[in-house]
Amino acid sequence: MKAVYLEAPGKVFIKEVEEAKCSFGFAMIKVKAIGICGSDVSAYKGTSPLVTYPRIIGHEVVGEIVEVNSCDRNFQVGDRVILEPYVYCGSCYPCSVGRTNCCENLKVLGVHIDGGMAEYICHPMKLLHKLPEDVPYEKLVMVEPLSISLHAIHRLKLKEGEYIVIFGAGQIGNLSAQVSLYLGAIPIIIDLIDSRLEVAKNVGISFILNPRKDNIIQSIKDITGGRMAECVVEATGSLSAIRSTIEISAYTGRIAFVGWPDREVSLPTSMITRKELDVYGSRNSVGEFPKAIELIKKGKVDVKPLISKVVLFEELPDYLKILSENPELYIKVIGRV
Repeated sequence: MKAVYLEAPGKVFIKEVEEAKCSFGFAMIKVKAIGICGSDVSAYKGTSPLVTYPRIIGHEVVGEIVEVNSCDRNFQVGDRVILEPYVYCGSCYPCSVGRTNCCENLKVLGVHIDGGMAEYICHPMKLLHKLPEDVPYEKLVMVEPLSISLHAIHRLKLKEGEYIVIFGAGQIGNLSAQVSLYLGAIPIIIDLIDSRLEVAKNVGISFILNPRKDNIIQSIKDITGGRMAECVVEATGSLSAIRSTIEISAYTGRIAFVGWPDREVSLPTSMITRKELDVYGSRNSVGEFPKAIELIKKGKVDVKPLISKVVLFEELPDYLKILSENPELYIKVIGRV
């Protein structure tokens, strides 16, 4: 079968590889569409400390079951499914308390193990979710990033009427803002790229800020009437954004760190104590896929404006290179298989 093969940093191409084989408890999926994520770009650039090479990348995978190797009757050949890409061990402490996204032995598709940028993939049936028939595959690719946004929002316990500042207007940030609107909160989204802020504005986000043009602290003070933000999502990994979360948080505010910085960040712990802030790590997601599917199916979250381009499977290596060199050009590129 054909696969997008990342042989080493900066060296990616379409390669014929051995077709996947299904162990018991697994299903074989004919991949129909797959998204390029920031982690795929990091793998290509060689900046991810987690990726090993060579690797078939890709974890935002939707497709159709073509083989079932299980007695489980919940899934059948022909079912449309999305893969939950976080393969957990089930026996470590985080798994024992239901926090499988933090499994001590976690294997993420396209990072620790081969992923879904291929014609077929075998995956544990316990990590499959059925998809509606009346939603295009391209939109359903967005279920996985939406689940990450939902997880961050749920970690914060965001309430109706609260202000939430979101650093980053890429897919995670834009989706987090839409989820906030759905919950009745008031999102303020920050990014350096105006085109991404325009996408947020076009889906109903009233407050958009660009640090190159706006005084962020003063603007948030004005918007919130001096209270500052009850909740903050940091979805960029930017060192300056991470540091700014403390300053723009309200006293007793809550912060969720979603982005992955490339080095350690110094934080003013005295200010965290003085404000009595709640600081959460937010990694991947757990239990969020059903809600993400529902929100997209019912149109409560509009993912279409975030899909910048749909390309052929054979074009995916080219677009990995383009995104690594010009990340501002696209929010989400999706490959049709």
